[in-house]
Amino acid sequence: MDQKIRYTFSPPKKSLPIYIDSIGYNPFELDFNRPEGFPYYHWLQTVKGEGMIEIMGRKFNLEKGHGILLAPYTSHSYQPNYEKTRDWSTVYLTFSGDAIESIFNALEINHSVIYRETSEEHLYNHIQLTLSYLESKHEVDPNIYYDLSTKLYDFIILLIRYAKIDEQIPRIHSYDKVKPIVEWLEQVFPKDIGLLEISQQANLSPQHLNKLFHDTFNMSTYAFLVQLRIREAKRLLLTNVDLTLKEIASRVGFNSVSHFVATFKSREGMTPKQYREKYG
Repeated sequence: MDQKIRYTFSPPKKSLPIYIDSIGYNPFELDFNRPEGFPYYHWLQTVKGEGMIEIMGRKFNLEKGHGILLAPYTSHSYQPNYEKTRDWSTVYLTFSGDAIESIFNALEINHSVIYRETSEEHLYNHIQLTLSYLESKHEVDPNIYYDLSTKLYDFIILLIRYAKIDEQIPRIHSYDKVKPIVEWLEQVFPKDIGLLEISQQANLSPQHLNKLFHDTFNMSTYAFLVQLRIREAKRLLLTNVDLTLKEIASRVGFNSVSHFVATFKSREGMTPKQYREKYG
């Protein structure tokens, strides 16, 4: 593999115990900062070079063959390990499902874990085979979600069977308290809501809610909401290239294009147009 590969999927219309949200290969991994975390489980594995990931103030190197399983909403950032190389190639997999928490609790995986793969490269090979399978599907196949669910289960079993645990990173204690409101925000962030509506939904005072979000994500509740909107805007900028900035701003919850552009630039260091041109 030498070209960037990425497949994304909408949640299946018929609920599945587990399903793949995205899968891909990136020959030149970028710098990412996700203080709000990611809403699904996220597997990231080094194929070539070396990366560095920071979680809860702790830094970990991801050498070739090393991967990390990030639990949902784990605040993190990662980048190539510039002290050694500027090139960092990765494969990744994001996934969720109605039964994923039950499965991982049964397997005693309810936190983020850094793994080291054996020389046989079972995990990397399995992702390669899954990408090859997707490449062969030139037409929409109604059974693809079932096939991918099976392949995801196989991946989880390979992870348990062959990968060696290097480091376990427990969740922050406050996570369980904010989890219900975070999951609610994932559904309603495009709506016209603010701190008042969020605190009413959580049945907590704004001050107490802000403290919980600061303890968990190192940001205020409203900043977390804005981060969700920016994350979705970045996705739309790259996947829906025909959408105007006005349409994207409206879809993700900004009341005006000017507010959207100013907020995006202050957080990403570039305008939405520049982001689309650079990464599209």
